[in-house]
Amino acid sequence: MTRVGIALRLALQALVFALVIGPHWLSLRFGRGRLAAWIPVLFHRLFLRLFAVRVTQSGTPPPPGEPALVLSNHVSWLDIVALGSLRPLSFVAKSEIEGWPLIGTLAKLQRTVFIERAKRAATASVNATVGQRLADGDLIVLFAEGTTGDGLHLLPFRSSLVGAARAALTAETGGLARIRLQPLALSYPRRNGLPVTRAERPEIAWYGDMELAPHLALFAQRGPIDVHIRWGSAIAFEAATDRKVATAQAEAAVRHALRESRKSVPAGLPAPVAPGIAGESADVSAPGIAAV
Repeated sequence: MTRVGIALRLALQALVFALVIGPHWLSLRFGRGRLAAWIPVLFHRLFLRLFAVRVTQSGTPPPPGEPALVLSNHVSWLDIVALGSLRPLSFVAKSEIEGWPLIGTLAKLQRTVFIERAKRAATASVNATVGQRLADGDLIVLFAEGTTGDGLHLLPFRSSLVGAARAALTAETGGLARIRLQPLALSYPRRNGLPVTRAERPEIAWYGDMELAPHLALFAQRGPIDVHIRWGSAIAFEAATDRKVATAQAEAAVRHALRESRKSVPAGLPAPVAPGIAGESADVSAPGIAAV
């Protein structure tokens, strides 16, 4: 993609943002209706369309209207756009993001819950907030590794924020009988229709001390990319459920899903890449995931 092409696409995305931010803010301010829920979804889908990102799904996602705490691996900033394009949902994110130019604003508009990871006391407050949101029927995504990884290794899942599931069961938040924990595996199997190699992974995964601006430039220049989202089997979280055991089950499910993704498409048979809006498809993911 040329610099002019990138500039035109960014200009169109910015124009759409300028047009929808007012109605979206008003919808959030006065009732959080369907408009506020779906504007971020459409905004993410436009980005995917403009920058030739195809999102496919396999497995069974939470039914519409059912609250769930999604426990996912985390590879890139693009995870946010891919997941956000599927349906109305919110994320749990580190507090630093709240202050980032533009990205922080977008996160707030998607009703992101921010946490100061350095403060132990913040966990209880965030769990209470997320628990209330779950009790209200929201779908919340938690990147349970606590940070992005290289896309080759799954980091251990942290159980502290899974305490939000227990908060959703309390009388103060509506007294749900159970809450759905939903494992989710994200992988990036192909670029330009060919399997992503190990050498190409740093161009997709954003982790460690990588600077964001150069990473975004590489994303725009390197061509179409496939994202595959694999939903695992739901885990019922009840009053007697052990938080650490449930987290370990979710981690094992994501690890298994990534291994299965690695086997799902023969490396010599690349699938055609067509930029598109997220949607369900047959399982077409992921050679290139290793050591998970």
